Amino acid sequence: MLEITPELLLQAYRIGVFPMGERRDDPKLYWLDPRVRAVLPLDGFHLPKRLARTVRSGHFEVSADTTFRETMRACAEPRPGHPESWINEPILALYGELFARGHAHSVECRRNGELVGGLYGVSVGAAFFGESMFSRERDASKVALVHLVARLVQGGFRLLDCQFMTEHLRSFGAIEIPRDDFRALLANAVDRTAAFHRDLGGADPCAIVQASTRTS
Repeated sequence: MLEITPELLLQAYRIGVFPMGERRDDPKLYWLDPRVRAVLPLDGFHLPKRLARTVRSGHFEVSADTTFRETMRACAEPRPGHPESWINEPILALYGELFARGHAHSVECRRNGELVGGLYGVSVGAAFFGESMFSRERDASKVALVHLVARLVQGGFRLLDCQFMTEHLRSFGAIEIPRDDFRALLANAVDRTAAFHRDLGGADPCAIVQASTRTS
């Protein structure tokens, strides 16, 4: 079997292919290239008023790229209805290396200094591939998602890939598109330049998201 290196992994993302594990304790990986892809249009993000109030309340302390590996391991933890995880040790090692090279990022939510929610993903050019999220407290992963979208908008990203649709993502405006349409969007994004902003510089993430939606 071909060894998956960080270089090969980035090449795979450029053409819309990504790896997963079968189980947390199984070291094997397999490639996926879904016929239907879920994407979240950055100019069509739906921000519920209640969630906007939570984001602005400061209930969570939000940061980016401060505890990438801890965020990944939290995403791999068993949760109600999902005792297993596709995030195994090879995935942890590969994406940890992508983070070290500046191609993977995390958004973290803390409450009283404790990590209670977050997400991580991969960036290639102006495309961001959302990998997984977790929440130990109500709304923590949702707040992380709002902050992610604000950073992507501010940084000039063109595409937010969600891989597979869930009702959770659909509620924020995610849509499903055929593989060929996704590849066209991807090709238009990966060779462009974008910057993942670890710090929003005091800007209101809700205002960034809402301004992007209004001007679409």
